[in-house]
Amino acid sequence: MAPHVSSSSRAVMGAETPQTPLSTNEIVNHVFKREKEQVEIIASYAPIVETYIQIEKPDPLMGTVPKSDLYFLGIADFRGKTIKVHSMIERTHKGSILWSFEPAGFLQMAFLDLAEFDKDHYKLTSRGREFLGEVRCYVFDVERTPKAKGPRFRGRIWVEDQDFTIVRMNGSYAPQMNFSVRHFEDEFYLPFDSWRTNVRSGLWLPSDIFTQEMAEPVPNGGPRFKARVHLWGYGLTSRNRQEELGRLLVESQNNVKDESEQHDRSPLEQQRGWRELSEKNVLEVLERVGLAAPEGDVEKVLNTIVNNIVVTNSLDRGVELHCRVLMTSDFEMFSMQNTIVLSRGLIDVVPNEETLAALLAFEVADAMMPKPAQDQYGFSDMLRLLPTEALKKLSFVDKPDEAQKNSEKAMELLKKSPYADKLGNVGLFLSQLQSQKPALKQLISARLGNQVYFTSQLLQSAPALDPGSLTQMGALPMGSRIKINPWNDGVSLLKTQQMRPLSPREKIPFEVTPINLHLMRYIESSAQVEHSIVPRTVMPVAGAAGQD
Repeated sequence: MAPHVSSSSRAVMGAETPQTPLSTNEIVNHVFKREKEQVEIIASYAPIVETYIQIEKPDPLMGTVPKSDLYFLGIADFRGKTIKVHSMIERTHKGSILWSFEPAGFLQMAFLDLAEFDKDHYKLTSRGREFLGEVRCYVFDVERTPKAKGPRFRGRIWVEDQDFTIVRMNGSYAPQMNFSVRHFEDEFYLPFDSWRTNVRSGLWLPSDIFTQEMAEPVPNGGPRFKARVHLWGYGLTSRNRQEELGRLLVESQNNVKDESEQHDRSPLEQQRGWRELSEKNVLEVLERVGLAAPEGDVEKVLNTIVNNIVVTNSLDRGVELHCRVLMTSDFEMFSMQNTIVLSRGLIDVVPNEETLAALLAFEVADAMMPKPAQDQYGFSDMLRLLPTEALKKLSFVDKPDEAQKNSEKAMELLKKSPYADKLGNVGLFLSQLQSQKPALKQLISARLGNQVYFTSQLLQSAPALDPGSLTQMGALPMGSRIKINPWNDGVSLLKTQQMRPLSPREKIPFEVTPINLHLMRYIESSAQVEHSIVPRTVMPVAGAAGQD
């Protein structure tokens, strides 16, 4: 099913656009029709859904600070009458007798109304036009009609002015009941700010959602919190199909290749080849299930820093180290053979290059350590994993004694590196992390690799942590460095200027923040005009592995 814009919409806005402008009523009719199409289009995909929640508590200096946190990661399933999320990690959150958070409830915020967004149930009032980034939008306030029954959306929507697609929804459901926090047999609706991204021509898909409940006291009896939802992996199916076709072509060429060119390999050469195969297999499965970003500009930056460390320490491994980015927001890092992996979330909060260099130095040291346990991934059957199984069955965790040795070796590497005179800034980041570690257990708990770990030498080199200082920045808020392409899982560096806080309340290290995306229209290149818009079919989930 291709995400076609309705023919009526294209007739209005395309080459046959009439000279007379559309009336408000005509635009509203197109919005209702287009959103009905959008619900069907979005429901044909099965993106990865990541939900991170920070429970807040009052703080006299900062206003509020995280008290605890929750983390969900899974595959969206829009089949059937209710939205589900099949978990990719072990569920640890049980909630309380009064309330619990449900990832499917947050996912429902990607829609304004799944079944009845029409003129019989909603009234749209024009509020003019506005640009969201580079996309010009019609702005409407949305209210329920008097005849509408049950909870209905109330708030504001932004509608792009070419195909009349809703690209932003800001509001809540009335009456004030919440589908994300369960309270006995009642359900309560939270306010949310939901955004869609133009990933292909005429195709806008949910990418980011922000919600919070910070009132005092909280109306539903639950906690004060703020949460961020990321969605990505929409284009995985079409990409995997192309890769499979490419492999078939390569294999057919190999079958007719002259075998006389082959030469016998020594045992050491065979050992290295096996480990390279293990590394390749792991990277392939991580990309296939949407956990590893394809190589791009972010990896080039990381590779440059690693090269600075390697060259200044005269390390000759015979094989070049290279970096990859894990798509998740939690903080983790690991190495496998010649690949260093850092999570997106960890890169996001790093305030400077020297801190990033310290994290990479730890993994350079780790890559120099033998890892015979990883050799098992050379067997292809080990990695025939469903998306819901990958994080539960793969592991690259170092033992405590290995982490200690890596940390000591990393210090040696850093002292000979170009970052040697800035290690105090690294210590400041680690001090900030240490100070908030009890409140951010889920963010800091690595699920595939290792937590951030260093010896006390770096902590001792840092100035005393001063939360009230406006010049001291131990760590950045979440989402400060990297943005995601929700279609192809590409990651790129944000083009922003780091702003200095005006008060301690604006420092917000490691914290969730609201969304204000710079929307842009997708520009189709000639190389992309093929069947890449085929929507991803729902991923198979094992009955025991998937958690609704």
